[in-house]
Amino acid sequence: MEIRVLRGADVRRLLPMAECIDLMRQTMIATAERRVVLPLRSVMVMPDDKGMLGNMPGYLADPECFGVKLVSLIPRNKPPQYSSHLGLVLLFEAEHGQPVALLDAAEITAIRTAAASGLATRLLALPQAGDLALLGAGEQARSHLQAMLAVRTLRRVRVWARDLDKGAEFARAEGARHRIDIETSASVADAVKGADIICTLTKAREPILRGEWLAPGAHLNVVGSSIAATAEIDTPAVVKSRFFVDYRESTINEGGEYLRALKAGAITPQHLLAEIGEVANGSKPGRLAPSDVTLYKSLGIAPQDLASAHYVLEKARAAGLGQVIDF
Repeated sequence: MEIRVLRGADVRRLLPMAECIDLMRQTMIATAERRVVLPLRSVMVMPDDKGMLGNMPGYLADPECFGVKLVSLIPRNKPPQYSSHLGLVLLFEAEHGQPVALLDAAEITAIRTAAASGLATRLLALPQAGDLALLGAGEQARSHLQAMLAVRTLRRVRVWARDLDKGAEFARAEGARHRIDIETSASVADAVKGADIICTLTKAREPILRGEWLAPGAHLNVVGSSIAATAEIDTPAVVKSRFFVDYRESTINEGGEYLRALKAGAITPQHLLAEIGEVANGSKPGRLAPSDVTLYKSLGIAPQDLASAHYVLEKARAAGLGQVIDF
């Protein structure tokens, strides 16, 4: 038995954003069509808000594989030295159940999360959308900028961060990397004024984005909040949006923004219109009118990790990359 070990640099090299967006389309359609086995993730919370350990198992029918992502979430970590999400993806082949690969989870998570938002933006945002607001200036802001550039022609990019210096450094570094001008905004309201693509990518526990600030026709990717107790956007923003998700069961158990609006009586369960895979396969409509505000709530699911890991593994085998360990 042999296991191929693939580091973060290998994942970055073998999983380009544009390819991962196409991969996420296949994966989210498979999820919507239930060609997956997807238990709810379990989360161990450490005392004194030190952090969490997430356990995300799953099975994917095409390509057939199964596995688990074990990932720590340490909010105080400061990239690039330490990602807030660190861990491993362990991939098994389905015929005999042999483990075949061990991959860096931080890079897979960073790329596939943004790629799923890229897919949602491709499907839901206005065709001419190109005014982007990034709320947050960390790892996911970097990968989301790359994903948004892959699916829309951006005419304006603004970034907001609680730490103004961090926002300014993001604008400088990422502007140079992509050869674009990136503006910094002193407030969330300024950042999203007139924006038609908004990505919320923060560690906020309470809403930072208010529905009254959203322009008609805007599309939102709501990504930062991943547990039921936190929310990045307020209830009016949920109410005014056409609400789409990655996976229903995750959202009704862990989607903080959805659950707050439901508890307040501001929406009913029918407000959750569809999974993004149902929009991708054409079984459910997405945007209905140019003035619609559309919203994709991302929680992240194991099939995204498994599909990414399998894709990277196949390319690594072909290229002879990674370290092979014999057991």
